[in-house]
Amino acid sequence: MRISIGCDHAAFELKEKVKQYLSTKKGIELNDWGCYSEERCDYPDFGHAVAEDVNNQKCDFGILMCGSGNGINMTANKHEGIRSALCWETEIAKLARSHNDANIIAIPARFVSEELALEMVDAFLETTFEGGRHQNRINKIPC
Repeated sequence: MRISIGCDHAAFELKEKVKQYLSTKKGIELNDWGCYSEERCDYPDFGHAVAEDVNNQKCDFGILMCGSGNGINMTANKHEGIRSALCWETEIAKLARSHNDANIIAIPARFVSEELALEMVDAFLETTFEGGRHQNRINKIPC
C-alpha cells in the first residue's frame, strides 16, 4: 500500500507522528507532499498535491490535515474523482470508506488527539467499500 500525505503548519506535528506510525509500525510507503515545518503556509498547496496523487493512481489513499480539517478537505474535493471525508471520530472514518468509498481522509489536527488520529487512520485504511446501494449514490456525485 502507498499513501499520499500532506498538511499545513497547524498539522505538521501530527503529520510527522502519523508518518512515523505508518512507515515503522505498518510498513506503508508514503509520498509526503509537506509541509515540512511549522512555518506558516497555505493548505491548498498540499491538498492539491495529494488529490492529484490519488487521481493519478500514484497511491492508494490520501491523508490530509490542517487545523480544522475543513480547508484542506474542501481543496481536495475540488478534484473530480476525489471523495475526501472530514473525520473527527473513528466511526465516521469507517463510514466514509464503507458507505462513501472515500479515498482521502481529512483530519482536524487542532481538534483530535494523536491517539484518535491514528485510530481513525487505521479504521479508514482497514475498512472496505460495501458497494451495492452505496455505489448507486456515488455514481450521482459528479456533475
